[in-house]
Amino acid sequence: MSKASGFLKEFRDFAVKGNAIDLAVGVIIGAAFGKIVDSVVKDLIMPLVNYILGGSVDFSNKFLVLSAPDGYAGPMTYADLTKAGAIVLAWGNFLTILINFILLALVVFIIVKAINAARRKEEEAPAEPAAPPEDVVVLREIRDLLKK
Repeated sequence: MSKASGFLKEFRDFAVKGNAIDLAVGVIIGAAFGKIVDSVVKDLIMPLVNYILGGSVDFSNKFLVLSAPDGYAGPMTYADLTKAGAIVLAWGNFLTILINFILLALVVFIIVKAINAARRKEEEAPAEPAAPPEDVVVLREIRDLLKK
């Protein structure tokens, strides 16, 4: 067997092992779950936060120009300034991403907490007692016969 075919066989064995397949499935489900959680934050929670605060909680257009290019007379937007080579401290974008992260983490925490609570309820359900061993059954029968 050549080194190349041995390598391919080893790779195939690795790729079809349960752990690699489980990992792949986990990544796919994780990506789909991430989209769901992102949608919950973006489409459900953020509109409520915006409604409660009476406006938009989007600070992404807030920034501090540290150094603009000499003679720059264009629009003073973040995109235009950075395109022109200005040094811009985008504190608002960071704050927006931080708020989104905190809300996302909160949603994930609540979902995991609900899943764990459901698992605990399943575990708390009393299991049926195991059948007594055969020798105990026989001894009970003997006891019952002796009582008669």
